[in-house]
Amino acid sequence: MLTSAHLSLIQWLSPAFPTGAFAYSHGLEREIATGVVTDATSLAAWLRNILHYGAGWQDAVILGHALEGEADALDDLARALVPCAERLQEGLDQGVAFARTVTGITGRTLPPRMLPVAVAEAAAPLDLAKPDIIALYLQGFVGNLVTIAIRHLPLGQTEGQSVLLHLTPLIHDLAHRAACAPLDTLGTCALAGDLAALQHEVMDVRIFRT
Repeated sequence: MLTSAHLSLIQWLSPAFPTGAFAYSHGLEREIATGVVTDATSLAAWLRNILHYGAGWQDAVILGHALEGEADALDDLARALVPCAERLQEGLDQGVAFARTVTGITGRTLPPRMLPVAVAEAAAPLDLAKPDIIALYLQGFVGNLVTIAIRHLPLGQTEGQSVLLHLTPLIHDLAHRAACAPLDTLGTCALAGDLAALQHEVMDVRIFRT
């Protein structure tokens, strides 16, 4: 049953929530500029790898543990695991904006955190199933990247949304696995994505901050 708690979380993780997510491409801008991502097929493959082997899995595990507490230590860990300055900026700026806005609309004081930890601290009192929270977080993360791709590739709205739809089973699977994954499963092997984020820092022309 859809509850008011679900609706609150959907609101917080929607594109309309003012975290500034539209300004961050997670290195996708670089991949588009160099011809790595050119169409729906290559976009889906890139996103699948980021979810499975990159920041998607990493954020999901950290979020799952942060829902149980130890936010300070997990926030430090989240910062330490990012591969470059831009990605640190991406996670921290969005987390700070997220916490500030939730504080403003709920009256609960939330400290500035990396985004997955900020979401966990805000969502913990909602008493929702951990996989539900993680899945909605991952869908919001990928949905933002699909929107970026729609704006910068010859990719229509319908085709972009089809990419997002076909990633739903993976998001569902990752959310359930991450909900019970120990911290020693953390780690990434999305080297191409990390290199794209590093190379984005020195692009002559940039639209996005990451």
